[in-house]
Amino acid sequence: MASLSRLAQIGTSEVKGLGGKRSSALAKAGIDSVADLLHHVPRRYIDRSIKSPIAQIPIGSEVTVIGEVRSVSMRRPRRNLAIIEALIADESATIKAVWFNQTFRKRQLTKGAQVALSGVVESFRGALQMKSPAVDVLDSPSESLITGRIVPIHGSVGEVSPGIMRRAIHNALLRSRPIEDAVPPEFIEAHGLMDRDQAFGVIHFPETIEDVGPARERLVYDELFRLELALAVQKRKQMIEATGVAHEASGDLVRQFLQGLPYSLTAAQTRVLSEIEADLKVPHPMHRLLQGEVGSGKTVVAVSTLLHGIEGGWQGAIMAPTEVLAGQHYLGVRELLAEAGLSPGLQGAGAQMGMDSLFDSGEPAVHLALLTGSVATANYRPDITKAGLLEDIAAGQVDLVVGTHALIQEGVHFHRLGVVVVDEQHRFGVAQRVQLKEKADLVEPDLLIMTATPIPRTLSMTLYGDLDVSVIDEMPPGRTPVGTTLLSKMEEGTAWKLIEKEIAQGRQAFVVCPLVEDSPKVEAASAVAEHKRLSGLLAELRVGLIHGQLRSADKEAVMSDFRAGDLDVLVSTTVIEVGIDIPNATVMVIEDADRFGLSQLHQLRGRVGRGQHPGTCLLIADATTEEGEGRLAAMVATNDGFRLAEEDLRIRGQGTVLGTRQSGVKDLKLADILEDFELLVAARRDAFGLVDSDPHLKNHPDLISEVRAMLGDQVEWLFVG
Repeated sequence: MASLSRLAQIGTSEVKGLGGKRSSALAKAGIDSVADLLHHVPRRYIDRSIKSPIAQIPIGSEVTVIGEVRSVSMRRPRRNLAIIEALIADESATIKAVWFNQTFRKRQLTKGAQVALSGVVESFRGALQMKSPAVDVLDSPSESLITGRIVPIHGSVGEVSPGIMRRAIHNALLRSRPIEDAVPPEFIEAHGLMDRDQAFGVIHFPETIEDVGPARERLVYDELFRLELALAVQKRKQMIEATGVAHEASGDLVRQFLQGLPYSLTAAQTRVLSEIEADLKVPHPMHRLLQGEVGSGKTVVAVSTLLHGIEGGWQGAIMAPTEVLAGQHYLGVRELLAEAGLSPGLQGAGAQMGMDSLFDSGEPAVHLALLTGSVATANYRPDITKAGLLEDIAAGQVDLVVGTHALIQEGVHFHRLGVVVVDEQHRFGVAQRVQLKEKADLVEPDLLIMTATPIPRTLSMTLYGDLDVSVIDEMPPGRTPVGTTLLSKMEEGTAWKLIEKEIAQGRQAFVVCPLVEDSPKVEAASAVAEHKRLSGLLAELRVGLIHGQLRSADKEAVMSDFRAGDLDVLVSTTVIEVGIDIPNATVMVIEDADRFGLSQLHQLRGRVGRGQHPGTCLLIADATTEEGEGRLAAMVATNDGFRLAEEDLRIRGQGTVLGTRQSGVKDLKLADILEDFELLVAARRDAFGLVDSDPHLKNHPDLISEVRAMLGDQVEWLFVG
């Protein structure tokens, strides 16, 4: 009996038919082992157990026909048009297949090959024909695996054809079975799941189409169970083994901060703060994800969280993914602290007085600093050097540091780091947490990850399955949704007229382009070219330019001018996608909007309407794909970020959206976290329940081996110690 962990150690080159270049091609596609090969399941099936002669197929029906290639030809009636024609025959009749500008079909189809064509049958000049049908080459007509049965069509990998994959997988199954089952039998029985060994056999070579569903269900459950098991072990390890800070502060500093704000917290903010405060009181490090729409008040919650730690004598840090965003956070936090009377610099004290005299005066103050690769400044010592700031951080003179991820790298040493807020960083994973712990010596800081990108529940259970989740699902009073309109490129003049109208009333506008500079390969607006064009088109206005290729100092200078109102229009790439807060901006124009993802579009839209005046978002695009049309239609239809996130996941697929935060997540081979949501819930419940009863899985060493083998080296650390 072979286990998946054992099969994961056997390379594909050991399988008959997959040596040499074929094994290399599979490796490039992430298929390194026999276990990977068995998870490369068919993309569809053709039922050859019921034979439908070509002559009996009704005109107008969409079918799959199987026959032999009698001839293939290609002609070019005019430039830029190639017509490929193939004649396919069985014993009853022939049918012509026609493709346009798909010249690879000439190489794909060879005379005498058995093929399956899928498409709509029509009559053309008295003969049967299919236009642009899908094609599957079935290889040798004498092969037993494709004769008189359900034929699995495995996806080709590089030069490895579906036929080669089918025969190799058949060989691998024969040598591997029976396949050991590591999942506790009580879970299998509770969900009525198929036996694992049977499931692998059935999904690749089913007797009937009806058998495929239960086989897939079992293997999807296994895949999700392994992932959730790793997340459960990680969370349990954090709870049991990590030494955190039990913050016992009075809360006076937080109360003064909140009472000093010119507005009251929403019920959602209050609820989330209560959840965070409960985390901070226990001696285990907090690992919490804070979700909230743009403008929902996440920053106030984050600052309150940090002040809890600061009041108890701990230092806090805010990490942002870019220097521009770090600078924005610094200014925003400084302003919030000043409103509450907690900022020495803005009270006029820190700039003229030493820190000792400031505290001697009895005024409460938070020593705030900004540290990035190019900037070092502080609200208590505006003239501070980078070296001086590093010394102050190490000595504990700085309460709260804002910066990029450089904060947890070499050269930065904290005196007592207790609370960390990470903004808009989906890839803040295990390695970064280890670095954080090293910065904090004996304790692991409390961690709050903020995101303005709404994450569907399906994603939060996989992408952030080891974190507790808080959601600010309420907007502050008076915040009106941004109106969104779709314009064709012929209608772009409407956008420029609106910008002129809004700026005449003292407002500002963004114009976002998908490219930095013009590209001969991509027909899309570039920020550099559009800045030049709009500077002439809107000659009476002050038009600025910002993009990711500018030096940090230049980017900050442009943003400073825009914040100060010295620029009317800012032409940009998506560098302004997150965190940029310009309350006076009321218009967001997004050019070639069909080239952006839904989450990007939603983030960009959230940059306007953040002040007392309503915002408008104009999407300029002539979508050329159904996917692009779908994204734009969704943007116009709703401002609900969670609905848009679900739609984005549905349109783009989980691989694109998930990224690489957790090992294993991007490599889900069978599961679809939208379609398989119920199985995901079941697998998560089972996995977390098992870890609750057996934290180190001492009674399930086979499961440990399987998770290690299937999720890779990055989860190895989970099972050490």
